[in-house]
Amino acid sequence: MEPIKVIPCLDMKEGRVVKGVHFVNLRDAADPVEAARAYCDDGADEIAFLDITATVEKRRTMFDVLARVAAVVDVPLTCGGGIRSLKDIREALNAGATRVSISSAAYRDPDMVRQAVAAYGADRVVVAIDADANTALPSQREVFIDGGRTATGKDAVAFAQEMAALGVGYILPTSKATDGVQRGYDLLLTRGIADATGLPVIASGGAGELAHFYDAVVEGHASAVLAASVFHFGLLTVRQVKEYLKARGIAVNL
Repeated sequence: MEPIKVIPCLDMKEGRVVKGVHFVNLRDAADPVEAARAYCDDGADEIAFLDITATVEKRRTMFDVLARVAAVVDVPLTCGGGIRSLKDIREALNAGATRVSISSAAYRDPDMVRQAVAAYGADRVVVAIDADANTALPSQREVFIDGGRTATGKDAVAFAQEMAALGVGYILPTSKATDGVQRGYDLLLTRGIADATGLPVIASGGAGELAHFYDAVVEGHASAVLAASVFHFGLLTVRQVKEYLKARGIAVNL
C-alpha cells in the first residue's frame, strides 16, 4: 500500500485563509504564506490552495498569492478555484502549482479536462467534486457547482467515472453536508468514488478527530486525507495525524 498523504487545505478568500461550515459562514484563519510554511515544517505531504470564491465572483485564481505560497513550500502544491481554461492551468503551473484542481469547469466543459490531461499529464490534473445528499440518485450524492451553490441533478459517482474516463489523475470529493462540521468525512461519497474509478481519492470535508482520518482510509478507501479547520485552529497537528495513523497500521511518511 502506498503511504497515505496528509494534506492541509488553505481555503482562500481576499488573500487570507478562511474556513466555514457547509461552504458558508467563513471566518478568518491565517496568513497563507505563514500557514503553508508551518504545515510543511509539521510534515505535510502536500498543500492544497483553493480560491473558494473565485468561480462565484467570476474571477481568476489569485495567482500572485499562489506564487508567494509556492515560494515557501517544499512539497507538492495543488491549486484550485476559478480554473476555467487551459490558460488558467498554465498560469497556475507557472506560478508554482504542482497540480490544478478543476471543479465547476469540469462539469460545464469536460473537453477542457480532456485537453488538460493531454497537455499536462494525468498527474497534474485533479477533479474536485462538491456533493450533497440526494437519495433519488443511485449513489445518493449529487454534484453541486459554483462553490456548492448550484445543484446539477448529476450523480456524483457517475460524474467521477466520466472524469476518470478522461484520464484525470485524482478525484477530490467534498461533502457539503459534512464540510466544517468536524463529525467525520462522508464515507459513502468517498468510498463510492474510489471503488467506482480506481483512482486515488482525496477525502475532504468533515475531519474533527483522529479517528476520522483512519475511517477515511479504511472505510472510505481514500488515498489521501485533506483537512482545514482542525489544523488551522490548532485542534490537531499534521504530525499527530500521521503518528496516529501509523500506530493503527496505516503506512505514512514520517
